Amino acid sequence: MRMRPTLSWTPTEDLPPGITDPGPVADALAAGGVLVLSGAGLSTESGIPDYRGEGGSLSRHTPMTYQDFTAGPQARRRYWARSHLGWRTFGRARPNAGHRAVAAFGRHGLLSGVITQNVDGLHQAAGSEDVVELHGSLERVVCLSCGAFSPRRELAERLEEANRGFEPVAAGINPDGDADLSDEQVGGFRVVPCLVCGGVLKPDVVFFGEAVPPARVEHCRRLVREAASLLVLGSSLTVMSGLRFVREAAQAGKPVLIVNRDPTRGDRHALTRVALPLGAALTTVAARLGLPADG
Repeated sequence: MRMRPTLSWTPTEDLPPGITDPGPVADALAAGGVLVLSGAGLSTESGIPDYRGEGGSLSRHTPMTYQDFTAGPQARRRYWARSHLGWRTFGRARPNAGHRAVAAFGRHGLLSGVITQNVDGLHQAAGSEDVVELHGSLERVVCLSCGAFSPRRELAERLEEANRGFEPVAAGINPDGDADLSDEQVGGFRVVPCLVCGGVLKPDVVFFGEAVPPARVEHCRRLVREAASLLVLGSSLTVMSGLRFVREAAQAGKPVLIVNRDPTRGDRHALTRVALPLGAALTTVAARLGLPADG
C-alpha cells in the first residue's frame, strides 16, 4: 500500500499565541541579513488560495501526487485538463503588497536571500531577484523521458489547439494551479506529448510525494547557514520541505520569525509569530523602516 504524503497538521501541544505587533520583524530587517521563506499564504491577496488557511483548498481538493501522475494516462488527462484551466487564472495573477514589500527589502539590502515554496512566480514579478523556487515553477514544463524543458505558454497554446471549445467552469483554483473539475467536465481532454521525443510532459514543479532535488536543498541550507535570521511568510510549515530550514536555523541559534495568521508547525522554533494578514503586516514594516514598498 502506497503511503500518502502529509497534507495536514493539527497542533498537539500548547503553542505560544501570536502577536499583532510586527515590530520584531522590523527590528530583524533593520539588522540585515534576513533570509525569507515564503509560502502560499503570501499569494492569497493576489487571488491564489492557500492550502490550509481559512477556506484553504485542502478542504475540497486533494493535490495530485507524483505517484498518481506517473501511474497512468487517465490521471495525467485529469491533471492537464484541470491545470490548463487553472493556468489561465495564474496568468492573470499580479503581485500584492506583500510581494512588493519583500522586493523593497531586497532592493535596500536587508535580505540575504528569498526561498519560496510557491510556484506562481509572483516574487520575481514584484522585482525580487535570485529567488530560489523550492518547489519549481509553473512557468516551465519538463519531459519525463528526455528531460527537455519548454515554456508553459508554449504548451498552453498546443493544448488550446488540441482542445478547441474546452471552456468548463471550475469550482475553484488551487495553489498548484489545479482547477476543480469533475470527471464529466474533464471528458475527453487531449494531452499532447513532448515535441522532442514524444514522451510524457510534467510541469516543472515538485508534486506532493516527490522529493525536492538534492542540489536545491543544499543551496537552501547554505542560505540558512549564511543568514543572520529567518523570516517565514505565509507558510503553515506542514511539510518537511520548508520546516527543515526552520529547524536548522533554530538549531544554529538564528532567530526565526513567522508572519502567519494561524499557528504553524514551526512555532515552537520561532522567536515570535505575528498573527496578521501578510500584506498589511509587511507594508507596516516597510513604513517603519522608511522604505517605499512600491518603489
